[in-house]
Amino acid sequence: MPHFAYRGRDRGGQLVEGVQEGADSGAVAGQLLATGVTPIEIKPTSAPLRAGPGLLERWSEKKVEHTEVLLFCRHMYTLLKAGVPIMGALKGLQESAENKTFSGVVQDIRENLDSGHELSVCLTRHPRVFDPFYVAMVRVGEVTGTLEEVFLRLFNHLEFEKFMRDQVKAAVRYPTFVVVTMGIAIVIINIFVIPAFAKVYQGFKAELPALTKALIGFSNFMVAYWPAILVVLAMLVYGFRLYIGTTRGRLKWDEFKLKIPIAGPIVLRATLARFSRSLALAIRSGVPAVQALSIVANTVDNTHVARKLEGMREGVERGESILKTALATEIFTPIVLQMVAVGEETGALDDLMSEIADMYQREVEYDLKNLAAQIEPILVVGLGVLVLILALGVFLPIWDLGTAALGKK
Repeated sequence: MPHFAYRGRDRGGQLVEGVQEGADSGAVAGQLLATGVTPIEIKPTSAPLRAGPGLLERWSEKKVEHTEVLLFCRHMYTLLKAGVPIMGALKGLQESAENKTFSGVVQDIRENLDSGHELSVCLTRHPRVFDPFYVAMVRVGEVTGTLEEVFLRLFNHLEFEKFMRDQVKAAVRYPTFVVVTMGIAIVIINIFVIPAFAKVYQGFKAELPALTKALIGFSNFMVAYWPAILVVLAMLVYGFRLYIGTTRGRLKWDEFKLKIPIAGPIVLRATLARFSRSLALAIRSGVPAVQALSIVANTVDNTHVARKLEGMREGVERGESILKTALATEIFTPIVLQMVAVGEETGALDDLMSEIADMYQREVEYDLKNLAAQIEPILVVGLGVLVLILALGVFLPIWDLGTAALGKK
């Protein structure tokens, strides 16, 4: 995502400056407000150059996993509830952390707390570990004096998010494996199998069918130019990664993923389940609806859906109801819209959003159970067509030559 340089004032009125990642300046403003910083100026800038460890250290540095943040929440809740001071709790977590990178993060949080900063401000120094939603929830816990309860809610929320991510990965694992296997089989056949048959056909000195000529020509091309093919593929992959690294490219790619047959609707429902759970948690913790929508939109993995949710926030800011703005997004089903309407009328929107998340979760689980049955016919047909083309191209000349030899007898 693009970077933005900002200037603002914290709750004490002190001037603060820094660089923050965000979809746009409005998203960055929402992140700053969530951490208690009132922005004065926000402008685009390049990514900051950070002095870090050497090359060897960067190669050996372990990434902070989602599970480690999950356990951090659980341990913080347990220790704070038991009456352990926050500095003592962080010290114990730092010493018990197996991941040295995460241990360094906790150490940095301790040092900044010791310097007089609030916990939520300390967490903003590590945006790759603690996202804006996480920071905002901690900020609410500090203001309301319910920090241990917020950590418990965050634990349940992150556990749900991990479950939904695992479900989405499971949805694409089987078809990806089959497609990759078919690709490897095609490469092996074209490099090793077809050239062997081509030598046999040359000895017959007979006219070959057009399909066989096409297969032999493609095989010869792969054998002769495979280094160039690998280079072109590597360039395409690199170019694709650069493209989706841009704001427009990421938006188009995320929109395309939702249109993929069978898998697209599952990804959308999983994304909306995470959104609903996040919004329920934010509202239940006392975050205003406008601010909650802004924070939650920035935590959604899909940029296309995030834009839709940003539209909801803008509509609520104009005084429109959440139901009307949700209807304008065209991504929610009628039954979900009815539940949102009931939640607004009764003042229990957080409870209804939790029920919506549960409903989406059940739908995702059901779709995943039937995914193999839906995809298998498509894969079987594709594999059958591939085998038919190869069989006809390879064995048809042998059949013709055998028929001709029998006719001469």
